[in-house]
Amino acid sequence: MAIDDLLDEHEQSERVLQWLRNNGAGLIGGIVLGLAAIGGWKWWEHRGEQTQLELSNQYQATLDAIKAKDKNAPAKVKALADSTYHDLAALELARSQVDARQNDAAIATLRAIRSSDPAITDVVNQRLARLLIEAKQADAALKLLANASSAGAMEVRGDAQFALGQLEQARASYSQALAKLDVASQQRRVIELKLNQAGGAPATPEAKS
Repeated sequence: MAIDDLLDEHEQSERVLQWLRNNGAGLIGGIVLGLAAIGGWKWWEHRGEQTQLELSNQYQATLDAIKAKDKNAPAKVKALADSTYHDLAALELARSQVDARQNDAAIATLRAIRSSDPAITDVVNQRLARLLIEAKQADAALKLLANASSAGAMEVRGDAQFALGQLEQARASYSQALAKLDVASQQRRVIELKLNQAGGAPATPEAKS
């Protein structure tokens, strides 16, 4: 190898060493920060998994308390905090309260649910509206379902209107509920009977060619 080449390589090596002297601390610091970020993410991920596991176990313990008719079950439901677990446990608690003929307690339980899941909210409103109708508060049930759109909610709205003697409106609600259901749905038969009771008649489904 030529002397000039050796000198060039030596000069390049010196430049690299000088750059490391000047920037080594920053480079090492960046690597350390990167490793810390990865470690922090792993820790956060593990913490999230651990929290979900704890919530799941707490939820199961709450369901067991509800099934056993434990007087502390309502407190256990409340302790689940704002989560889907809380909403589902509260629905189960309300059902057990209805079975025990504690309708006022069930109404209070359902009213306390504040779910961010539209599907859960729809179920809560339907169950609460049914209890309100039974408690002679059909007007409140109608207000609760004012913006309802599911077949189940439309059926309950028809029930509230029927209870108030609003037969024309009830027929319309039952018909809208039927329009949202498949022809083979078991729920259709119940709604058709309600529609007949309100003075209407279900439309005959068109035969498929």
